[in-house]
Amino acid sequence: MENSKNILIIGDMPGYGKMGLAGMLPILSNMGHSVYNLPTALVSNNFDYGKFSVLDTTAYMREAIQVWRELGFQFDCVTTGFLASADQVDLLRGFIDSQRKEDFLVVTDPIMGDGGKLYNGSTRDTVDNMRRFLGVSDVIVPNLTEGEFLTGLFEGEEALTGEQARQVLGGLLACGPKSVVVTSGRERETGRHVVWGFDGGTGEYFTVPYRFIKAHFPGTGDIFTSLLTGQLLDGRSLPQAVQKAVDLLERLIFMERDVAERNNGIRIEKYLSVLTE
Repeated sequence: MENSKNILIIGDMPGYGKMGLAGMLPILSNMGHSVYNLPTALVSNNFDYGKFSVLDTTAYMREAIQVWRELGFQFDCVTTGFLASADQVDLLRGFIDSQRKEDFLVVTDPIMGDGGKLYNGSTRDTVDNMRRFLGVSDVIVPNLTEGEFLTGLFEGEEALTGEQARQVLGGLLACGPKSVVVTSGRERETGRHVVWGFDGGTGEYFTVPYRFIKAHFPGTGDIFTSLLTGQLLDGRSLPQAVQKAVDLLERLIFMERDVAERNNGIRIEKYLSVLTE
């Protein structure tokens, strides 16, 4: 692949389940990129099972980054997901700044909540820490709940007017990223399920509607972020990349909609050929 990049994925790694690093690694590797990882936490399984074990890996991250610096490892793209603490935020801000070069891409999914509320274990401190992190990002990909908590606007609302959506986008841009993509939105005026965005390259707002399929799978946000990242690295504009990622994720959910066991997430490896069509 001529456009192959060195991608570092930073986030939580489950032992069982297709979320976090386990969901993103196969997708971006299948796109032809060299993919590396830095786990922010090791988790026994998807949280949807109701019982889980979590190991904070901050000490390992600090040591790994120091070794990488000594060895001169360089990356073309960094994606970040779940961050466990303020210490991790500070550590990664410094590391990302040290990697800066021309055409360097940072994509951040501020994983904190969904469905109008924060995840179990996420607090206002989590929100504050993530808000400090967004300034190192080129593109951030919060869902609507996360966007509301990060901006303090319309918290708990699951549908927004067009004007309210622009206020949330504006509040997120004020945190420092160049571009914003808000997933899991719903237009109050029309009832459509949409992705709202602002493209920092063109200065334009955009809206991408999608078909809502009533089937919940953990890790779909991670899949979307990896698909979006891959499309951006392939040279597509942000609206084009969002549209392609939406279309592909919709196909995956549709094909898995009748699976009885959903807590494990979408069986990504089964559908890798679909993602490169």
